[in-house]
Amino acid sequence: MLFLNKMLKMTYRDRQKITHPTRMKPLFFVRTALLWVAIVLSSYASGQHKLPFPKGTKRILFLGNSITYAGNYVADIESFVIAHYPKQHYEFIPAGLSGETVSGLSEPNPASEKAIRPDLHNRLARLLAQTKPDVVFACYGMNDGIYLPLDETRFKAFREGMKWLHRELEKAGAKRIIFLTPPVHDDKKPGTQGYNLVLDRYADWLLAQRDSLKWEVADLHFPMKNYLEDKRKSEPGFKLANDGVHPAELGHWIMARSVLAYLGEQVGDAPDVQATLTVHPRGEEILSLVTQRKDIMKDAWLSATDPNQPARHQGLPMDKARQVYDDIERRIYAVVSNKAPGAFGLFAWVTALPKE
Repeated sequence: MLFLNKMLKMTYRDRQKITHPTRMKPLFFVRTALLWVAIVLSSYASGQHKLPFPKGTKRILFLGNSITYAGNYVADIESFVIAHYPKQHYEFIPAGLSGETVSGLSEPNPASEKAIRPDLHNRLARLLAQTKPDVVFACYGMNDGIYLPLDETRFKAFREGMKWLHRELEKAGAKRIIFLTPPVHDDKKPGTQGYNLVLDRYADWLLAQRDSLKWEVADLHFPMKNYLEDKRKSEPGFKLANDGVHPAELGHWIMARSVLAYLGEQVGDAPDVQATLTVHPRGEEILSLVTQRKDIMKDAWLSATDPNQPARHQGLPMDKARQVYDDIERRIYAVVSNKAPGAFGLFAWVTALPKE
C-alpha cells in the first residue's frame, strides 16, 4: 500500500524511470558498472593480501643448525614479507647454531669435549624466555643422522627430539609452529644416493606428521633434491652446496621459496629473491639492509641466550644490538616509504614511515 501511495504522488516521468528502466540515462549505467567493478576489485585485492602470519604476530623465531645460522633463506623470507606487506612490522629472530641437533647426538667417540655437538635441549628454555616468539620455524635433521647410514636408534632420537620441541613450543604459547624438512645432502660420489637417503627418511617422517599429529610441516628437502637432480641432467657437475651440506645462495633461495609457497605466497618458479622484490623499486636495498641486520642479530641472540658460546659467535651486548636493530629498522622503512604510488585498476596504495 505504501508503494502504491508513493506511485500515485509521483509524476509521470518519475514512474517511467521505475517501470521502464531502459529509458534511464546511459550515465547511470556507467556509474553503476564502475561501482560494481570497484566492489569486485576491492574484494579481490583484500583476498590477495591475506597476511602470512596470525593476527597479532610480532616475533618470528627461526631455530636450526649452521644452515639457519648462515640465515640467507631467513633474510630472503623477511625481505619478501617487507616488500609485499610494508604495513606489517614483524621482528624476525635468527637463532640457528652451528652443529646443533635436536636429537642430542654427536659422532661416536668425539676427540674432545669441544667435538660434542650442541644440543637444543640445553638452550631452548633460555631462548624462548628471551625471545617470546609468536611464530616459530625449526629446521633440524641434517646433523641428527650424524652423517652415518640409517640407524633406528638415531632415527628414534630425532623423532623424539622433534616431538619434545613441538611440546615445548606449544607450552611457550607459540601461535604457529612450522617444522621444515632438512635440506638436501650431496655426497661427492654418490650424490643424493648417499647420506641423503637418511634425510629422505627423516623428511618423509616429518611430512607424515601433517596427518598423524596435525603438525605444520613445510617441505624444503624434496624441492631441493628434485632441483639438484633435474639440473644435473644437463649439468653433471652442478652443485647447490660446494661441501654437500651448506647451500650457496641459490640453495637458500629454494628453501625460502618453498617456505613462502607453503605460506600461500605466489612465488612460482622465481629464479631468485630479487625477482620477487621487483614490486618495490628499491627491493634490493631492502634485502641488503635486512641481511646486514640479520648478521648482527644472530650473534647477539646467541650471546644473550648462551654465555658459553664459542668466540666465533660472540655478538654485541643485546642493548647495543637493539640500538643497531632499531636504526636499521628506521632505514628499511625509510626505503619502503619512498615507493612511488602504484595502482591496480581503480586503486592506489601508499606506504608510510612507522610512527614512533
